[in-house]
Amino acid sequence: MYTPFSQLPDSARLWVYQANRPLTDAEVSQIDASLQPALSQWAAHGQPLLASAQMVANRFVVIAVDEGHNLPSGCSIDASTHFLKQIGGQLGADFFDRSAAYRDSDGAVQTLPLPKIKEAVLDGRLTPETTVFNTLVNTKADFAQNWLKPAHQTWLNRYFGRVIG
Repeated sequence: MYTPFSQLPDSARLWVYQANRPLTDAEVSQIDASLQPALSQWAAHGQPLLASAQMVANRFVVIAVDEGHNLPSGCSIDASTHFLKQIGGQLGADFFDRSAAYRDSDGAVQTLPLPKIKEAVLDGRLTPETTVFNTLVNTKADFAQNWLKPAHQTWLNRYFGRVIG
């Protein structure tokens, strides 16, 4: 059952899917239009899941489910990834991008493939204070508190002060 994101409890479990490119406003509208009916039908072992989704920064799809209503199963989680693969196929976007995402000095969302992080630290594009999108958040409360973090407060901290050219 689809519900507005704001009505889910802070304990709602969530998953963040990162697009490999910026999405247009029209594409975001198309994603919203596709996800609402899919989440309205989303179930685990025949039991409806109370779920929602939202787009963030025209780059991230955040899907959340109230585990206090019904627990998602492995199959239902697989179904959600199938939704996103299908939508991505229609849009020519990959929602399973594993790059590090951050805001540049102009506030635009940028991504760095993992092998390019050291280079970005060395050339100053990525600093300890760079705002990073923490795609590892796993509850609505965690999302509210830890979605945007300085790079030195994330897993990227290991690259500062130890980078060798």
